[in-house]
Amino acid sequence: MDPHLLTTFVTVARHSSFSAAATELGYTQSAVSQQIAALETDLGLPLLLRRPVEPTEAGRRLLEHAGPLLLRLRAARADVLRAAARPGHRLRLAATPLAVNPVVAARLARARAENARLEVSLHTCGRDQVVAMIAEGRAELGLADGLAAPSDPLRLPDAGPMTTIGVSEEELVVALPAGHPLAGRAALRLADLVDARWLQTPLCPLARLRDLVGDGFPVGLDYHGDNVHTVLNLVAADHGLTLLPASALPGAAPAASALPASGLPGDAAAVCGVPLAAPRLVHRVELLHGALPPGPAADLAAVLSG
Repeated sequence: MDPHLLTTFVTVARHSSFSAAATELGYTQSAVSQQIAALETDLGLPLLLRRPVEPTEAGRRLLEHAGPLLLRLRAARADVLRAAARPGHRLRLAATPLAVNPVVAARLARARAENARLEVSLHTCGRDQVVAMIAEGRAELGLADGLAAPSDPLRLPDAGPMTTIGVSEEELVVALPAGHPLAGRAALRLADLVDARWLQTPLCPLARLRDLVGDGFPVGLDYHGDNVHTVLNLVAADHGLTLLPASALPGAAPAASALPASGLPGDAAAVCGVPLAAPRLVHRVELLHGALPPGPAADLAAVLSG
């Protein structure tokens, strides 16, 4: 399959519109229609319904493969260019919102102190985007975080050859309002919280908890952002529980320590972090990068990985 035709197909499917895809890709609408027709002819199957514009069953199957295929192609191009590039002192670091914990921040400060010419631009985004930025050469280094069993690697999308190194692991806590009946516990088990209301957030996807424990974990509120302060305010206002690394609660000890959440009255203006006892999970941060020639990026990777 021609990757250009595949890119056009993915763009039309994402927009559910030939005209919007044409605008994004810089083609005429007629050219987009011709490219989709050429791809359908190549496969011998209709891939898109025209009114409304949506994938057929064959189109949906192709979309499952298209994203990883196109990413691998971009990754191959970036890897070749990266190997020929001259090392520079201006680096881009892509990171998920909770990846820059106190350990990572301290190591980044040490790297900058050791190299006065080093300029680091930090960009936060989702885990899939971090992987894509490294694979496509849009960032030299990446940091991804997530829930994992101790010493187990994170589940990252396949984007071709990529080095992953564990940077840190820390205790997870159940974040809940200070007035919650369980706030005074020394520790909590997920199995005891399957009927509690939970926040659905990218920081703690409930699908992951259901994989570990089973059904349950009803959604109290679906939050599509990644701002930790917002999450803490939502927990304090009793919209639902969540799991966070202990360091995400500033000034809080791991067990049942309260911190103020601005704008909320009385006892609701506090969040407690109670350690998670079972299952045995940690908050893990990993460093990601492609092939790094000797130079500032390789030096920074060495410091960040400890």
